[in-house]
Amino acid sequence: MTATGELIVISGPSGTGKGTIATILAECPNFTLSISRTTRPPRPEEIDGVHYQFTDRADFERLISVGAFFEFADYNGHFYGTPIENVHKQLAAGKNVILEIDVNGAAKIRTSYLGDYISIFILPPSRAEMERRLLERGQNTDEDIQKRIKIARFEINDAQNYDYLVINDDVNRAVSDIKAIVLARSLHVSKNIAYIQHFKEEF
Repeated sequence: MTATGELIVISGPSGTGKGTIATILAECPNFTLSISRTTRPPRPEEIDGVHYQFTDRADFERLISVGAFFEFADYNGHFYGTPIENVHKQLAAGKNVILEIDVNGAAKIRTSYLGDYISIFILPPSRAEMERRLLERGQNTDEDIQKRIKIARFEINDAQNYDYLVINDDVNRAVSDIKAIVLARSLHVSKNIAYIQHFKEEF
């Protein structure tokens, strides 16, 4: 019987590199990235159905009305949501499912999700590095960057509600840290009660 995968919630302010981390993790064995649906316009490098499922606001609101989302949130004027069906299917197949969501979405999971999951907050080594990464994208105006920094001040206040903090000063090290967290959780006694019981029956 295939073991159920871990649900991994990853959040952090814009410019922390959480998207890059999630993408690299999704390429590792037994990890997959939940494809969120959003009303945000795609960036030039993004592919519909790979990075996000892009849709308009009317369709998104229709899906909300029928309870199609695991969680959803309005971030910076755009809706983002996690389709329920895909998450449950991947977990049942033994995949570690990564949810890259904002603090509002994570808060909804804390209050409504009854299952076990891992929550990880990502931060860069400094505010200056965060601003540098936002500038490096070449897609954000100065006004947009300052708006994102203002949102970041709010988001950082929520970091204490997560299980783990990972500092992304080196993306490969950050990925390794998260893989170590997931491995440790999979070895927890509470995750292996069935095996312990089976082993006891051999005596």
